[in-house]
Amino acid sequence: MPNKKMVLIDGNSLLHRAYYALPLLSTKDGIYTNGVYGFLTMYYKIIDDYDPTYMCVAFDRKAPTFRHKEYADYKAGRKKTPDELGQQFSLIREVLDCLGITFVEMDGFEADDIIGTLSRRYDEQGFEVLVVSGDKDLLQLATDNIKVLLTKKGVSTVEIYDTNAMLDRYGLTPVQFIDLKGLMGDQSDNIPGVPGVGEKTGIKLLKEYNTIEEIYENIDNIKAKKLKQNLKENKLQAFMSRRLAQIITNVPIETDIENLKIEQPDTDCLYDLYKKLKFKSLLKRIPNVDLENRTFKTEFKLVESIDIVDNIIDEIKDTKSFLFKFVVNDSNYLNGKIIAITIGLDNKSSYYIPFDDIDFDEVIAKLKPVFEDKTISKIGHNLKNDLLVLFRYDIDIKGLEFDTIIAQYLIDPSQKSYSLKTLADEYLEVDIKDDEELLGKGKNKKNYLDLSKDELCSYFSNKISIINKLEKVLREKLKELNMIDLFENIEMPLIEVLANMEHVGFKVDIDALKELGDEFQSRINQLTEEIYDISGEKFNINSPKQLGVVLFEKLELPVIKKTKTGYSTNAEVLDKLKGENEIIEKILEYRKLVKLKNTYVDGFIPLIDPKTHRIHSSFKQTITTTGRISSTEPNLQNIPIRTAEGRKIRKVFVCDENEKLVDADYSQIELRVLAHISGDEKLIEAFDNDEDIHTKTASEVFNVPKEEVTSLMRSRAKAVNFGIIYGISDFGLSRDLNIAKKEAKVYIDNYLENYKLVAKYMKDIIYIGKEDGFVTTILNRRRYLPELQAKNFIVRSSGERLAMNTPIQGSAADIIKIAMVNVYFELKKRKLKSRLILQVHDELIIEADENEIEEVKELLKNLMENAIDLSVPLKVDMQVGESWYETK
Repeated sequence: MPNKKMVLIDGNSLLHRAYYALPLLSTKDGIYTNGVYGFLTMYYKIIDDYDPTYMCVAFDRKAPTFRHKEYADYKAGRKKTPDELGQQFSLIREVLDCLGITFVEMDGFEADDIIGTLSRRYDEQGFEVLVVSGDKDLLQLATDNIKVLLTKKGVSTVEIYDTNAMLDRYGLTPVQFIDLKGLMGDQSDNIPGVPGVGEKTGIKLLKEYNTIEEIYENIDNIKAKKLKQNLKENKLQAFMSRRLAQIITNVPIETDIENLKIEQPDTDCLYDLYKKLKFKSLLKRIPNVDLENRTFKTEFKLVESIDIVDNIIDEIKDTKSFLFKFVVNDSNYLNGKIIAITIGLDNKSSYYIPFDDIDFDEVIAKLKPVFEDKTISKIGHNLKNDLLVLFRYDIDIKGLEFDTIIAQYLIDPSQKSYSLKTLADEYLEVDIKDDEELLGKGKNKKNYLDLSKDELCSYFSNKISIINKLEKVLREKLKELNMIDLFENIEMPLIEVLANMEHVGFKVDIDALKELGDEFQSRINQLTEEIYDISGEKFNINSPKQLGVVLFEKLELPVIKKTKTGYSTNAEVLDKLKGENEIIEKILEYRKLVKLKNTYVDGFIPLIDPKTHRIHSSFKQTITTTGRISSTEPNLQNIPIRTAEGRKIRKVFVCDENEKLVDADYSQIELRVLAHISGDEKLIEAFDNDEDIHTKTASEVFNVPKEEVTSLMRSRAKAVNFGIIYGISDFGLSRDLNIAKKEAKVYIDNYLENYKLVAKYMKDIIYIGKEDGFVTTILNRRRYLPELQAKNFIVRSSGERLAMNTPIQGSAADIIKIAMVNVYFELKKRKLKSRLILQVHDELIIEADENEIEEVKELLKNLMENAIDLSVPLKVDMQVGESWYETK
């Protein structure tokens, strides 16, 4: 034998510990995996650290054991195993089968007894035995040759116990540890022990008297009266507890040593299972598997002659379809250096055309007619970036057919990553490199220009081939989910709209922005001095710790909330302190102005293009789970409008000479969608009659005629109207309106009593979400809601609010997208100079030529109000101005 090292694993203990040590993980198919993953992490650590030749995993069975027969309440009161953990027991057995690791379980005995029997058996045969568990009960098995590896900190580290280690840690031998359990009991197993005897007292007694028998032989020598009384009264219980705690070492297990030998695993079985469970990091642990040969390979050609480009174009015209991806250094598609283009033909080779020896302008001139031919389909991944390159060269792209990133976003809008690597792994079960693997990271990070043409050719050609494969898989998935119309008629055309908005940008008056920054700074300086005067000292106002000392120790304001490091000075705390001291209002204003200056002045200036004086925000189509478009670098959708100072930011967004900004905003679109989805007659009637919906709601909720509705009533009704959309609770409404929770509940109850079909919708949509696992918008956009199945009340309640809100907010997002697509392509069709430059929630902004303003206004109103056919009319409010500020 190469060595005689045996590992015995307590399967139940290790899986339990791994489950609770790691965050809850699951595959897209709903298979929970965190316990199994943690178990395998420890398994491979044991293999690496100890190189055993033999291994066995022991499991408990659900059947009662001899201990239950002796003590009916044995293990009574244990919490039920969570379903998410329970299903992983069969899964770990399946993994062990693939690994070729034997596992044993027997009716009437626990895993501890199986391990105890095997450890003694193979110890006697001269094996070095390692017992792995998170359960201290197994410490009683330790000897000089049997070492117990007790898991600590989840499953990442272990403490090793043999006889000497037991003496060092407890001052007891492993055999005495059984007596200790008899005295102190075991709460987890519901072993009673002796009341009042804990670990410290039990160890002290055993150090003095060695065994339970000797303790009772010397019971009269014990001076502590209460302890003596408890021991006398619970003598039978002490001996019974010891019997329950003692591990049996003579279970009739028939095992052949060769069955416990660690053999080569079934590599195909293990590979398929790890792929299914998304254990990517464990794939490399499979021996004798060439992962490189399991990745997707493709033929590719490096193009080094302009003549070849003509041949490629001929092939494209024949196939009427091609895939493409521009290679741009530093991923700056707006104005970064264009290194190459990769072109792929369905079921044929891909071509990598570098622009060093071959002139880019010449290549793009040859490709322009192909890109502008609507009969030739274009396919890619994240095509918006590639369109930014084409727009630089005035290419009017047509025939955009399929973008794999958009397709997967519709299929699963809550996915963390839509990278090609992620999608290739999920759908094709192949592993491809991503930029981080290709270029590295940190100080050693390269860029594309540091790599050879051959390296880049292989990398991007492989990507093109993956896109080609994915297109077919994802198209079928979209059909299966009935989302082809949403994909083809809204999301795909929207790519061009967003790319063009990024390309055009929004003009900024840089001088006005700097002046605004100076204005903010001047007021910040003034507030700083005023805060110092009130506090009587200079301190760092931005430091929560220093501010807390000033407010709550020096000024002795009432403490609202404490943190680990001191006093909380967050916005909620300061809001509650309003009126206590004038310093509070000044600090709040100081913070507001500092944030405005840092974010919207200092933050915006570096982002302004020095040539065009425009900000080119990046519009993201795949970020939100509701379908809304987001804006980043900078976020133009988040500029504050509720304060006068915040609104000043919009003054610096202007238009070119001889142009005006036309701003069109949907009026109460989410409430109109609610009326349509719920079918509530009162809501529908209000919108049909163009009534003030908040006044009408106030009349209903407060039971007064409309003419008697006060501004306060209308304001509160408005909060109820919009709160209902977001599934607001009485607690949330009471907080928002600063009223009693009981009063808020009356408002909500009155609303739902008056709008009965809205109440029915809210109830029905939660039921549908629970039954289907998802909810949909009017246009069949999905949002999956696993939160609805959560046992945790807070998580489940959040899921219910999302179920109520998503069809409304998501449908509103769909409608504005339809409007964007229709408006953009109508402007293009009419060959107008006016351009769509921004979308903010329910608002569209067009930079319009002065001679086209009336036409643009008519076009906007018509296309936005007729974007979709609802049971209530859509209404648009429109303003014209020379700055964004003037249009609001």
